Amino acid sequence: MMLKARDIMTAEVVTIKGSATVADAVEQMNDLCLRALIVERRHPQDAYGIVTETDIVYKVTAYGKDPKKIRVYEIMTKPCISVNPDLGVEYVARLFAQTGIRRAPVIQDELLGIVSVTDILAKGDFVENPKGILLEERIQESIDEARAICAEKGATSKECAAAWDIVEELEAEASHQKAERLEKTAFDLYCEENPDAAEARLYDT
Repeated sequence: MMLKARDIMTAEVVTIKGSATVADAVEQMNDLCLRALIVERRHPQDAYGIVTETDIVYKVTAYGKDPKKIRVYEIMTKPCISVNPDLGVEYVARLFAQTGIRRAPVIQDELLGIVSVTDILAKGDFVENPKGILLEERIQESIDEARAICAEKGATSKECAAAWDIVEELEAEASHQKAERLEKTAFDLYCEENPDAAEARLYDT
């Protein structure tokens, strides 16, 4: 079963007000051994923010600014990128890779937790269950199932077309993960053996 963000997140989230000083943020982070703090919303419709150790070092320390005179809201990221608790861990990892972030709050109407690259490494199951391998297995199972359905119902049946739709969705996901274009789909190969299948599927759409 696919692990989700809610399965690996840290539920106890430390927050700070945007009006707090950067010195306050540094004290909290040092006391609790944290690398980021979630910035509280001002009202229920407001967005959450985030202030990280990188924000402090790059925007305050690097310029010799006095952290006692700089407010968190001046250096935070808001709205911050957030994660749905039901998002699969590999998709969280992909989001982090694409955006260059290392952590994000887990939000569904309210703040539920925070998830980081450390959580993915420490609590993820990608070592025991690499998703690429599992996906390839699912694709092969779906191909076998599609061929069985088509053999029973006929190459031009709606059931046959629907079965190949499932295969192509899985193949598209695998192609996206690998960042490679698939030259021939399993359905293309099937159509070389059963030319009527492609025509029937075309008319069905």
